[in-house]
Amino acid sequence: MADSLPPCPDCSSEHTYEMGALLVCPMCGHEWAPEESAATPDDDPAQRVVKDAVGNVLSDGDTVVVTTSIKVKGSPQGIKAGTKVRGIRLIDPVNGHDIDCRVEGFGAMLLKSSLVKKA
Repeated sequence: MADSLPPCPDCSSEHTYEMGALLVCPMCGHEWAPEESAATPDDDPAQRVVKDAVGNVLSDGDTVVVTTSIKVKGSPQGIKAGTKVRGIRLIDPVNGHDIDCRVEGFGAMLLKSSLVKKA
């Protein structure tokens, strides 16, 4: 077994292990070949591209429209489809949420880029 295995490329967990010719992450279930992990340090996270539900590239400060109704935990009503969100900020993914924003009537929250489209 290697002295030090690379962290998971999906969730960055350090608890990876070898299973045959693959590396496996027990936290998220991601499996990958060790050759793939050698290529990941060269990737620059600043060049990560975030796309909306229809494939448009998003950037900081964009205005987006929610495409489907979203239930909000702790609120009697959710965010309705068609709600406009101004001034988004792209972040590193947190549980699949990669947009930080302020939704009028709800406050600050995280959204998934797959649930919005560029306005």
